[in-house]
Amino acid sequence: MTSTSTSRTRLALVLATATALLLAATAASAAGARPPGSSAADQLRRDTEAIHALGVSGVQARAVAPGGRQSVATSGTADLRTGRPVSSNGYFRMASTSKTMVATVVLQLEAEGRLSLDDTVDRRLPGVVRGNGNDGSRITLRQLLQHASGIHDDLPGYTTPEEYRQQRHDVHSPEQLVARAMAHAPNFPPGEGWEYSNTGYVLLDMIIRKATGQPAHREIEDRILRPLGLDQTRWMGTSPTLPRPHARAYQLFGPGSVVDVTDQIPVDHQNLSWVTTTQDESDFFRALLGGRLLPKGQLAKMKQTVPVSAEVQQLWPGGRYGLGLVERPLTCGGTYWSHEGGDGGYITLNGVTDDGKRSAVVSMSEARGDTPEHILAQEGAAGTLIDNALCGGSRGTS
Repeated sequence: MTSTSTSRTRLALVLATATALLLAATAASAAGARPPGSSAADQLRRDTEAIHALGVSGVQARAVAPGGRQSVATSGTADLRTGRPVSSNGYFRMASTSKTMVATVVLQLEAEGRLSLDDTVDRRLPGVVRGNGNDGSRITLRQLLQHASGIHDDLPGYTTPEEYRQQRHDVHSPEQLVARAMAHAPNFPPGEGWEYSNTGYVLLDMIIRKATGQPAHREIEDRILRPLGLDQTRWMGTSPTLPRPHARAYQLFGPGSVVDVTDQIPVDHQNLSWVTTTQDESDFFRALLGGRLLPKGQLAKMKQTVPVSAEVQQLWPGGRYGLGLVERPLTCGGTYWSHEGGDGGYITLNGVTDDGKRSAVVSMSEARGDTPEHILAQEGAAGTLIDNALCGGSRGTS
């Protein structure tokens, strides 16, 4: 999930071909099963190359097995002009995967008694959610975390190369982004539906700042990144660039229209301006599910899931949403936890087993969002990579 109009177009196109998605995902998982005698590293390399073969310019992936044994693979190029190879530890924009970090901080604050998931938005941000039927006195923090608030999303974004060039350096305050949402009636009464809302997480950032006196990104740094030593995960603020090394980010707008969209400020720079690596993202999810960031009670609450909307259910077959965390089924049995992210050309899927011992991350530096077929193929191939990596020893040899 991403925050721009490009992401909403991507999601709409996927949902328009939902039946095909279900069939394609099932077929891809079956076809992607590891051949007898194949190693985990061989499988990861094949899956990475399969994504590149779709036309995705650059791909990097990392899988971590129990005991910490790692496999890495890259395919394609980091720069279409020079042909520079993709780095196995290149930076990319984290995008909506950062929602899991925001949710972790909120649950830490609850464990400390500094707020409650049953607090209303009005209690924490009086008068901010008002107008056109929006009522902050009826929306709880739990509902914001779980996308059950009903708040309508209306974030600015681009859908054409021209809009990208015009808007890429625009800066929006959290208050401006919330005001855009308040111009619309809610999608449904609080707690009576499910719809992905970036605006809900804008509000959670504001609530963290009110509760702690520090911006959410500082709390994330102090509570998550420094304790875990994740020094390759960085908040970039309003910087339109990424640290080196990184693959250039591309957006496919249509036949013959692949645009370098690396240079941009994320629309919600407070929440989405994070960059990371496959190593750090994997380490974060393993630490979270391994119980190193939250007390047992709070981690259990994070994993209490609800059904997503019928439309998104077809994007995430069998998926359910917890508090900033998605639960999805594995073809080898059981489920895994994840939160994909996509923004500014970078599309990233990830997954970690329930015990935090096995993880996988794949980052793609091109968003092929022009047709339902391209979107389905990219999402399906990336999902197959995650599934194969997490099923691990249950298929063939490891």
